[in-house]
Order: sequence, then C-alpha cells, then structure tokens
Amino acid sequence: MDLVQNFAPHLPFLRRYARALTGSQDSGDAYIRASLSALVEDPDLIDRGIDARTALYRFFHVIWGGTGAKLEAKDDSDVDPADRRLQSLAPIQRQAFLLTALEGFTVKEAAFILGVTEEEHSELVTTAHRDIEKELKTKVLIIEDEPIIAADLENLVEDLGHEVTGNATTRTEAVEMAKTTKPGLILCDIQLADGSSGIDAAHDILEIMDVPIIFITAFPERLLTGERPEPTFLIPKPFQENTVKAAIGQALFFNPAKSPNVTA
Repeated sequence: MDLVQNFAPHLPFLRRYARALTGSQDSGDAYIRASLSALVEDPDLIDRGIDARTALYRFFHVIWGGTGAKLEAKDDSDVDPADRRLQSLAPIQRQAFLLTALEGFTVKEAAFILGVTEEEHSELVTTAHRDIEKELKTKVLIIEDEPIIAADLENLVEDLGHEVTGNATTRTEAVEMAKTTKPGLILCDIQLADGSSGIDAAHDILEIMDVPIIFITAFPERLLTGERPEPTFLIPKPFQENTVKAAIGQALFFNPAKSPNVTA
C-alpha cells in the first residue's frame, strides 16, 4: 500500500476533524503525525479490507484513544461558539457527532470507525444533539409563499424549541422582516409570491447581517449553477422533516449568526 497515494487526499479533512475533535489544530496535528508515524513503521496496522478514508479515520481513533484522547481546554474568550459547544460534549459524543455532521460518514461507517454498534452510535448522536440544542435556541425567519408549507415549517421549527418571528412571502417583505426581527436563522424558498426571488432576498439580507440560510426549494438547479457562491444548506422539495431538522442543527452549530449591521 502506497500510504502517500492512498491517504494524502484525505489528510486535509482529517486535519479539520482532528482540530474539531481535540479543540486545537496543534493538538490535532500532533495526533495525525503520531498516526502516520505508526503507519510508516508498520503499514500492516491499517485495515486493507475497507476504503482508505474510513481506514485512516479508524486508525486515527485507535492512536488518539491509545494516547489518552486529550482535549484542549481553552479560555472561553478564545473559543468560537461552535468550538465551545463541542467542548461541552463528552469525547465519545463529540466523535459520533462530528463523524456524521462534519465529515459526512454514514451511521454504519461512523459506528465502524468508533468500534460501536450502529444503535450505540445513533444514541450517542441523539444525546449530543440534545445537549447542543439546549444552547441553540434562536429566532427563525421563514421566507415561503405557500401557506401550508410555511405552516409545516413553523411547526417543525417550534418543535425544536426555536421562535418563528414571521413568514415573508416576497423579497421586499423578507428583507424588512430580517431588519426588524434580526433572526438567527432563515429558511428560504426561491420562487416567491410576487415573482421575486428568494435568492435575491437572501443576498440582500446577507449584505446587512451574517446569518445562516437554509434554502428549501423545488428548484435546486437555480442555485447549483456554479456562477456564484452556492449555499451550504440546500434541501429539495418535497422535504423530509428529519432532513430539515438535521440541517437546522448543523447550520446553527457550525454557522451561528453574527451581529447584524443594522439598527432595525
């Protein structure tokens, strides 16, 4: 096995994961170096029966766990909101959450990496989400011109413990509501009531405040054009409730709203 050829494409992502896991880029890199050094000394330590990415993450966990699985403690003033929330989780919950939410592994793959059953992994993630959601309550603006869909989204958002500040049906209304209510999250359709665009509304809002936006649309092709920055969170209609709930949790966790540049 050519270690460089097989693992090099995955190392930038492993660095991201290790930093989020340990709480420090220096600490995360140290564990990655230890993992790679061990593999150079004995390449047979790696599991050759699975894909390189999964094998690399699994071996990293073996090394991390075998050397104490230390987490960096930082002064809160130096920690951004996402890191602070991660640091509040138990190590095993943090691993389970990050492997699926940040790294995109399936439940089956993440369970294998951690050496637990799929049921145990799901319970760890459920517990992590529950602990995180206690800190994630925010105001949500819905931009949607279909009353039934807007009502469904409002119920879903409130079930998660958030407050819906309003439902805009046009671009102009959306921008004015955003200025007035200063939401911490926006759920946005593309085609609005007066023929205006939710994409344009989102760009107008992002010019005055830094807020995570989840696009929920029957026209995803209007966003995935490559012609402008594409959204991190895009959900096609008809949507599944669990998909929207997961996107809301990830958006608030990894992209918390910053203070708006308007005074209402």
